[in-house]
Amino acid sequence: MRISTFFYTIKQGIVNIWKNKLFSLVSIATMTACIFLFGLFYMIVVNFQSMVKNAESGVAVTVLFDEGISDQRIEEIGELISERPEVSHYDFISADEAWESFKEVYFEGNEAAAASFAGDNPLANSASYAIYMNDISMQDSLVTYLKSVDGVREVKQSQQVANTLTDFNSLIGYISAGVILILLGVAVFLISNTITVGISVRKEEIAIMKLIGATDYFVRAPFVVEGIVIGLIGAAIPLGILYALYGKIVMYISDKFSFISNMMKFLSVNEIFHNLIPVALILGVGIGFIGSRITIRKHLRV
Repeated sequence: MRISTFFYTIKQGIVNIWKNKLFSLVSIATMTACIFLFGLFYMIVVNFQSMVKNAESGVAVTVLFDEGISDQRIEEIGELISERPEVSHYDFISADEAWESFKEVYFEGNEAAAASFAGDNPLANSASYAIYMNDISMQDSLVTYLKSVDGVREVKQSQQVANTLTDFNSLIGYISAGVILILLGVAVFLISNTITVGISVRKEEIAIMKLIGATDYFVRAPFVVEGIVIGLIGAAIPLGILYALYGKIVMYISDKFSFISNMMKFLSVNEIFHNLIPVALILGVGIGFIGSRITIRKHLRV
């Protein structure tokens, strides 16, 4: 494609937006609203996913060893655990450390009772590995493997917690997909209507261009540019608004609903927008492109 043709296409696409100011503004406003809702929903979902991830990182599978097991075998079991793809990291908890933790929890304020055990450790056979996973949904496969390892007496897991977190992750995924599809459908419909108006206004001009030998690409390209520009503007505006509001929203929630801030740690604005900016811009451009292409195929037959 020649440079002159390229710039003509860009110019004509922008001219189309200007000629159909009212419909273009409606499409941009609708796109802005859709991307704004998407961005708002994205921030909520990402923060909840971060909360679930933090909760998952605190859920451990505990491995207890056979009585009289050697230190060498314990180290070998640790090496086997480290090779598993489900495992993020693991900690060794000696019998003495387990007893100290037990005393802190159950003998707080009653140190005399704990002292009555003198040098005896009632948890002498409770050395263990606390294993943390990359994904809590992989807990069952890890537990099944651990139970088959020689030297492992018992494997303790938080099945209910694991199921709850896994189900919550799935629910977030389904809701996200549903909301995104609805917003995409609305945005494509509005941009499609704008392009349809542009085609109807220039129907005679397009017919003449076709009669004198203009290619389909030459006729269609300005409408594609129009859709892309509308999508780009409609994505840029809500991104700016959300960027300015995010910190204030987090501060307001932390002040008014302290129980929420106690439950979850909000991601920083940079962590949120590192992915949101490219995703929103790609969505805007993609919706504009798809909306214009669908409309052109249906209506641009002259």
